[in-house]
Amino acid sequence: MTEDNLTPEGEPQETAAPSPEGDEPEVVEGPETPEVPEAEADELAVTKMELEERTLDLQRLQAEFLNYKRRVDRDRELIRENATYAALTPIIDVLDTIDRAREHEPLDGGFKATAEQLERVVAGLGLVKFGEVGDAFDPTVHEALSHIGTDAEVEVTTCKVIAKAGYKIGDRVVRAAQVLVVDPA
Repeated sequence: MTEDNLTPEGEPQETAAPSPEGDEPEVVEGPETPEVPEAEADELAVTKMELEERTLDLQRLQAEFLNYKRRVDRDRELIRENATYAALTPIIDVLDTIDRAREHEPLDGGFKATAEQLERVVAGLGLVKFGEVGDAFDPTVHEALSHIGTDAEVEVTTCKVIAKAGYKIGDRVVRAAQVLVVDPA
């Protein structure tokens, strides 16, 4: 080999051999090289693994965020319900006073208008009055102050007298109805 056939790095240069037909020279190549070198394949595999890890991390973060958002929404609703409960509980005593005034004599004038407006406002906030004479006694919503005997007209323990009405906000009992009950004969 002559120096003409060497590359600047000192490696043999590819030479063109004349083709048998003499048209174009034939190019002689060295050993075949793989399309993707092994180092690049390893780097690609590492990059794919890192991508999968980041994707899983992102999915976990998205799930955590959705859970956080649901929890905050639930807590916000619970705080609102508790605030409404705390604000309306003392007003129940005022409503009891209005009921006692109505039992004594009909309301009239400004007091009647004020009482009706207060009842509309608390009803709009979800406060519902319950407990009527003749209701079947339910210990989850009624507080029995006394048994007043038996009654042949009832088939189950029944509320005969309502001492104080009960109040609910949604399914939550703010105050149980205070009642006097009769048992079936």
